[in-house]
Amino acid sequence: MSPTGDGRTSGFRETDRWNGGVGWIAHPDETMQRASHALVNDGEVWLVDPVDCDGLDDLIAPFGDVAGVVVLLDRHTRDADALASRHDVSVHLPRTLSGVADDIHARTKTFDKTLGNTNFHAIPVVDNPIWHEVALYDADSRTLVVPEAVGTVDYFRTGSARLGVHPMLRALPPRDALSGLVIDRLLVGHGEGVSKDAEKALDAALRDARRTAPELYLKNAKKLLPV
Repeated sequence: MSPTGDGRTSGFRETDRWNGGVGWIAHPDETMQRASHALVNDGEVWLVDPVDCDGLDDLIAPFGDVAGVVVLLDRHTRDADALASRHDVSVHLPRTLSGVADDIHARTKTFDKTLGNTNFHAIPVVDNPIWHEVALYDADSRTLVVPEAVGTVDYFRTGSARLGVHPMLRALPPRDALSGLVIDRLLVGHGEGVSKDAEKALDAALRDARRTAPELYLKNAKKLLPV
């Protein structure tokens, strides 16, 4: 996909549409499959870890006005500042990601337990000197948003698994943070989300993370070998 004159990609793939929002993958040919989401609450739209693309405003306009942009991972600033400036809103950061504000060229706000006036509550997933990640969970809609710890892209998964833990978290998967949640929908930062048996897929990914780690590392290593 070629970039437009203002730096946006000229195409995207829509994903994860439901009555509470929609997702999209800009640069759909990328290996990383960077996924972004628009979460809708009372006619307000919240853009989560967004990658900008041509046609994005048309995609989200039917859901309502943009109330804010959210960054859930310290490495996912992506196009948050550009979109916040375009819609004249703030970039919202979980308290543990407040240091990311220095990398964002737009006004920012921090939040602790709840995102704005939404039903989405913050769940700390990883918090260490090199990785700060927070998930969002809405118990009413049974929707969970995890930006990095789990994903559906090929380099996260082994065998027939639909979902996998990030390769760097396989030794210490975030079971305490993500286990036991009642979910019908799992939205991830890399790949399409899971809307069928999402809870079962998440439980399996967390349970099997360590056991299948060698298989995942071998599979990914083979892809890096010259042909």
